[in-house]
Amino acid sequence: MRLYIFCMLFMYSMLCFCQQCNYTLSGTVTDLHDDSILIGATITVLDEEKSTLADFDGKYSISGLCAKTYSIEVLHPSCDVRYFTIKISGNVTANFQLEHHIEQLNEVIINGKAYGDNSKTLSQKTITNSTLETYSNSSLGDALNTLSGISSLNTGNNIVKPIINGLHSSRIVIINNGVRMEDQEWGEEHAPNIDVNAAGGLTIIKGAAAVQYSGDAVGGIIVVEPLKYQVKDSLYGKTLTTISSNGRGTSLTSQLIKTTKSGWYGNVQGLLKHSGDFNAPNYILSNTGVLQQSFSTVIGLNKYKYGIDGYYSYFKNEIGILRASHLGGAEDQVRAINSVVPLIVEDYTYAIDAPKQDIVHHLARIKAFSKIKGLGKLSLQYDFQNNDRLEFDIRRGDDKDDPSLDLELKSHTILLDFDAKISDSLNFKTGVSAKYQNNFADPSTGVRRLIPDYDEYNFGVYAVADYQINDKWLLELGGRFDYSFIDAYKFYYSTFWQSRGYDDLYPDFVVEKYNTQVLTNPKFTYNNLSATFGAAYNFKESYKLLFNYSLASRAPNPSELFSDGLHQSASRIEIGDLQFQSEIGNKFSATLQGNKGDFSFSVNPYINLIKDFIVNEPTSVLTTIRGNFQVWEYRQTNAQLLGADIDASYNFSDNFSFKHQFSIVKGYDVLKDEPLISMPPVNTKNELIYQNIGFNNLKFSIESNYVFRQNEFPDNNFEVYLAETETTEDVDVSTPPDAYHLINIKASMDFNINKISKLSIAIGTTNLFNTSYRNYLNRLRYYADDLGRNTFLNIKINY
Repeated sequence: MRLYIFCMLFMYSMLCFCQQCNYTLSGTVTDLHDDSILIGATITVLDEEKSTLADFDGKYSISGLCAKTYSIEVLHPSCDVRYFTIKISGNVTANFQLEHHIEQLNEVIINGKAYGDNSKTLSQKTITNSTLETYSNSSLGDALNTLSGISSLNTGNNIVKPIINGLHSSRIVIINNGVRMEDQEWGEEHAPNIDVNAAGGLTIIKGAAAVQYSGDAVGGIIVVEPLKYQVKDSLYGKTLTTISSNGRGTSLTSQLIKTTKSGWYGNVQGLLKHSGDFNAPNYILSNTGVLQQSFSTVIGLNKYKYGIDGYYSYFKNEIGILRASHLGGAEDQVRAINSVVPLIVEDYTYAIDAPKQDIVHHLARIKAFSKIKGLGKLSLQYDFQNNDRLEFDIRRGDDKDDPSLDLELKSHTILLDFDAKISDSLNFKTGVSAKYQNNFADPSTGVRRLIPDYDEYNFGVYAVADYQINDKWLLELGGRFDYSFIDAYKFYYSTFWQSRGYDDLYPDFVVEKYNTQVLTNPKFTYNNLSATFGAAYNFKESYKLLFNYSLASRAPNPSELFSDGLHQSASRIEIGDLQFQSEIGNKFSATLQGNKGDFSFSVNPYINLIKDFIVNEPTSVLTTIRGNFQVWEYRQTNAQLLGADIDASYNFSDNFSFKHQFSIVKGYDVLKDEPLISMPPVNTKNELIYQNIGFNNLKFSIESNYVFRQNEFPDNNFEVYLAETETTEDVDVSTPPDAYHLINIKASMDFNINKISKLSIAIGTTNLFNTSYRNYLNRLRYYADDLGRNTFLNIKINY
């Protein structure tokens, strides 16, 4: 027995001794991103301490390996080291990929655009994060106003809607962190529900060239870029507070960011802003306070082959509407328009009373992407938005605290995009989108609903490509198709239904008839095509010429179709039309850009021809039980907009520089042969800047902003009957105010607290000389002057 055991042990030891250890591990080491070879990569078998280098073809080979499982270490200069587990049971081929030049890639992530080049043949303007910090206590529209060709349609000082080359509201699409904002943007007094403090930057596209976002951006697109996150272990953030004299306002915003070397990142940001009544140069603008709260967070994983992230934002804005804009009878309306001082001026307060808006906007998004080797990048996104808008009118009675308008808009959107680099000179992108939207107008307000309940369904498909012909010429081509279907339920007064001829045009819409009203179910389908074609030409190294043609088609929005009653926060009665067709815009633009030494410039002329352009204009005044209100009606016409934007800058020395902007746009109603209403007047800005980086980055600037009088405008005046005197009087709602000139100054310095923290202090004054003026594009200019002098202090700590 002992002899048997001895023999078995001997045979087992001979088998172990004879185990084959002549296998080979070989393969190639390449870059994870573009499959380029990595010369000189070190491949080490940790168990055996065997090592070799990849040759000039990126190939390696290690022999003398046994039939077992090994741990392999692969490293290369400027790469993160990677570890692999390889099972050897014969000769094995294993190819390794590394994340090459991690620091350079970090720089690309930090400085690159989140969505790449939106259009390569159309002039784009950008606002950096550092510039946005100057507007921490302001709105998105205020920040955009710093760019040429961008103005704003204001309702007082807190509701600021951007205007791009004369167009606004539904003709402008806002993309926030990859999500198209759905916040009832059709209202002229509906400001974008976006906190500028959460943005990494802004990109403005003056046209509909970026068809991957939308086909209905007749005016242009605003892209709110998210922050870029480095691929390294880090924890950093900032806190910024602003104190303003006008309105006695304060704001506090803070942000904390965590990134990891493995690609995980997270971000938490919040804002609290509160201001009381603002001041015109000579009086208080009563009931113009604002209380704003916002919060956003993101968590994601960013690898070079795949990634996923989730984003959520909460935005709440309570805004007071100038009390003097909501008046009683016709006599008060006439007196208010003709008065130099508002009819209602009260003591300063932080209270926000009716009339006012109270808006809450939720946005949630999840997005994932994967790079498919040899094909391209596939991205899938779902987002949800809930916009709850309350508008409060002045009521007297038990219902005085109830809203007069209560709209809840829910939107669900799915996007699927595919981005491919066909060759070094050809890029191609295509995608589809689907959206479902539901609007609920709460009938418990006790006020006739301005916008009805409706469901809307949208489907879109697009394709874009750009081709680099040579080092001088680039061509860009894109197309999009959008289908939309709207299904609404709305009550109309029987007399109104018949007076508009709807009883003959839409008998199938009638669901039920009552004594004085008719319940209808309007259903509309719109099929819209949009396209873009452009070319870019580089010459003389420092100059570039861009040309772009954009076709945009926009279906009428719910306000244009269904409005039929008092719009409380707009302080007017609005009337839509069910017969409206889609707007079709044809825009031609050219841009000459130059950068020669200390001088740079950009000249951008354009013409936009819009068929079936929807105009909203005053037609009369109507007295209701809630007061006296202007009546504004929508109509369709053909429009022509032409203009130009000019930017120039010159560096006199290392410390002194000069910036110039000039914008002009003219809009005409082709069918009526008259100017369009609410076109931005000519304006120019000039800024002189002194900066000394060596002295705590001291910076001082003085800006001159001159706005010319709008000399081209339609005559929309009307007569009002005054019961007290039994006479009629003309009401002038058309004549624009005079030109005005504003001077703004600002100074800032940076101080290093320690190796990682920095304190930045900025102080400035807008409307330095407290000039009294009225902005033609402020909808409340009939009742009061614009803002007087405002001095602000901005304190920021980076940590």
